Amino acid sequence: MHAYRTHTCGALRAEHAGHTARLSGWVHRKRDHGGLLFIDLRDHYGITQCVIPSGSSVFAAADAVRVESVITVTGEVVNREPGTVNDKLPTGAIELRVKELVVQSTADVLPFQVAQEQEAPEEMRLRYRFLDLRRERLQRNMILRAKIIDSIRRRMIEIGFNEFQTPILTVSSPEGARDFLVPARLHPGKFYALPQAPQQYKQLTMVAGFDRYFQIAPCFRDEAGRADRTLMFYQLDVEMSFVTQEDVFSAMEPVIRGTFEEFAEGRAVDAGPWIRIPYAKAMLDYGSDKPDLRNPLVIRDVTEHFAGSGFGLFAKIAAGGGVVRAIPAPGAGANPRSFFDKLNEWAREQGAGGLGYITFDQDGPKGPIARNLEADRAEAIRQACGLNPGDAVFFAAGKAADAAKFAGQTRLRLGNELGLTEKSGFRFCWITDFPFYELNEDTGQVDFSHNPFSMPQGEMAALETQDPLTIPAYQYDIVCNGYEMASGAIRNHKAEIMVKAFGIAGYPPEAVEERFGGMLNAFRFGAPPHGGMAAGIDRIVMLLAEEPNLREVNLFPMNQQGEELMMGSPSVVEEARLKELSLRVSLPPAKAAPAPQKG
Repeated sequence: MHAYRTHTCGALRAEHAGHTARLSGWVHRKRDHGGLLFIDLRDHYGITQCVIPSGSSVFAAADAVRVESVITVTGEVVNREPGTVNDKLPTGAIELRVKELVVQSTADVLPFQVAQEQEAPEEMRLRYRFLDLRRERLQRNMILRAKIIDSIRRRMIEIGFNEFQTPILTVSSPEGARDFLVPARLHPGKFYALPQAPQQYKQLTMVAGFDRYFQIAPCFRDEAGRADRTLMFYQLDVEMSFVTQEDVFSAMEPVIRGTFEEFAEGRAVDAGPWIRIPYAKAMLDYGSDKPDLRNPLVIRDVTEHFAGSGFGLFAKIAAGGGVVRAIPAPGAGANPRSFFDKLNEWAREQGAGGLGYITFDQDGPKGPIARNLEADRAEAIRQACGLNPGDAVFFAAGKAADAAKFAGQTRLRLGNELGLTEKSGFRFCWITDFPFYELNEDTGQVDFSHNPFSMPQGEMAALETQDPLTIPAYQYDIVCNGYEMASGAIRNHKAEIMVKAFGIAGYPPEAVEERFGGMLNAFRFGAPPHGGMAAGIDRIVMLLAEEPNLREVNLFPMNQQGEELMMGSPSVVEEARLKELSLRVSLPPAKAAPAPQKG
């Protein structure tokens, strides 16, 4: 007999009754029923109930062992008595009558209970992540993650992609976030950068003559942690040669859709082809470039209906170059005044002055705005929003960007408040035609808005003749349920366009040569038109697992301060090691403690 187990804790069934079995696992629960001690023994595969009579030679050892200790038990498999069968467990028809018990490892008193799903504080969960991971939900999430990655890899290979690995130690690159830097011991004063994405290397793979590349790539970005973003993450990285934007869509949409269909467990998945929404239209209709299409509400521009109107506040905003957006609310007009007051308070919490509205009934428009707005203008707004008696409309006004953002937040809020947003299923779209450049609010300078290595639409002619802020790029995202799931582009493969594009963003030619000389040099020796995308593995798993936070689908995540509490990372490095790396630590001055208040 094997030293530790003949079966897993999820394997025994009624047909094994009468057999001798050996199991090993963790003590999940213990129950003393007066003369009989029950132990639920758990391993990765399941739970088996083990029974030890009070007269057993191993009763004392079993009684003394703490939950989460690791034990090995040997005994006879027996059918449970009628009325005690547990239909919720695959092993619920049997139990193991224990004759031998060996304690492999004793558990200390637990900081929180593994067998219960009640939430422990996040800091404690991360510090004892090895305990947290023993819980059924997290075990299920991690296995789901492994299966999803396997499915994606299989699908990519089936359609002719080859998996290559690109360097982890590389050079700093403007990918939209800070780099993690690694000191180069053999080159004092110089640093490697951990890749924010394998962007340049995957493009160079195309220049090298390979046609279809993919990689499940680790990426590193030194930025603030959020529920849907971490310092280190994995992405499905893809690049293809001699392709248009439509070719990328045609290749990758079935991979993503098929993966979701495989793991949706009955939840609806959008059939293809997914709708295409230009960036400008997404911002107008949904107030976001990551629209949640489970919500049916569509924002309307009603600036013209308030321009020169009797409602002075919005008329003034329109006259000053601002906009007024309308968010329709079907059925909201029948709600009591408290519903509108609650939304008004919510709007103030978001930093807005309030949330104006009009309700409609059989007698026409009602509410504070309607009292000061001409009837024909109110009717035009009603028609523009497709509203009927019993409906309402809410407004967001101000500068275009601010109004779009607040209208988008209001749209999401109303979708939930009115029960309009679908509770399950996966709604996808492609967001296309992102602006190539944007204005940096801090510096007032033109900067790249998305990916600096993308091809501007119109290529060199557009860069030479158009206002940079009006140039769209061949850039696109896949959005699912309000999350950016993938981002990609048709790349710029011409050295002269690359130099010109970076020049507009403030990089002189010599700086472009210094920072991107490897790619520029490759482009000068014949580069194919190419494009691709990268899809966030962590976000795909998060959505399919219906988890609100990326930390719930990663084995050993960091907290929002970028600390891995279990191992104590980041940590202080001894002076000798710093000297070896030609480094000296210069800490920022400590913040002064607040002066005590007199009272």
